[in-house]
Amino acid sequence: MSSIEEILELERLEKDIFRGIVADTMLTRTFGGQVAGQALVSAVRTVDEQYRVHSLHGYFLRPGNPTIPTVFLVDRIRDGRSFCTRRVTGVQDGQAIFTMSASFHVGDVGIEHQDRIPPVPDPETLPDTSDSRDEELSWEFREWADWDLRFVPQEEIVRRRGVPAQQQVWFRYRGILPDAPVFHICTLAYMSDMTLLGSAQVPHPDAEIQQASLDHALWFLRPFRADEWLLYDQSSPSAGFGRALTQGRIFDRDGNLVAAVVQEGLTRLLRTE
Repeated sequence: MSSIEEILELERLEKDIFRGIVADTMLTRTFGGQVAGQALVSAVRTVDEQYRVHSLHGYFLRPGNPTIPTVFLVDRIRDGRSFCTRRVTGVQDGQAIFTMSASFHVGDVGIEHQDRIPPVPDPETLPDTSDSRDEELSWEFREWADWDLRFVPQEEIVRRRGVPAQQQVWFRYRGILPDAPVFHICTLAYMSDMTLLGSAQVPHPDAEIQQASLDHALWFLRPFRADEWLLYDQSSPSAGFGRALTQGRIFDRDGNLVAAVVQEGLTRLLRTE
């Protein structure tokens, strides 16, 4: 499979036009995290280094074809003294498959607080999912073999009162990534789409559903490395009408809240009785 370095290394076609690679994959449609990560790389390439990504908001408009490259068109919406904004459209075969707004900030001094990391087992005490013999899971871990994913067993999750669906996953990139902070940010944009929608299915383990990401929002709160352990604390506050709302908090090993995610996804029943 293609490495994250290959996936995020885009070709510049024109000043604000970029093209991603055709990544090796077993998927029948382009992974949403790949499109989001590449779109963010495109936006980053058009801003000065003094600006840091602080948020992105994306919509998945059409399923991507994994056998052809995606071209990304960047609009320079605003360049201010503290903030700048970019809009990116991912295009395949003349049609938009993804659109994203990304905001950048130079950084300021202000008030500080954060949620505490929930009580959770250390990742080393959990099984490495790449060793799974479950046929339904094994292909996923072959697809993302470069990622170490360790799910907290449902019986070990400390339940929050009134929360119907919770899931926790430790993850990290297995190799050593470049030191540039922006590379880790774009890598997390790629990774943040993985496993999140699955939190909506926790209360419905036997339901057969069609899943797809519909929209995705991500806020980068503190520095981190994607090749060190990160805890993805996920929940799904609502599901209905064939859609599910999911959200996640991402903490580093020291308990720092480094990112927050909100996503709505398609959760259409394949069979109704």
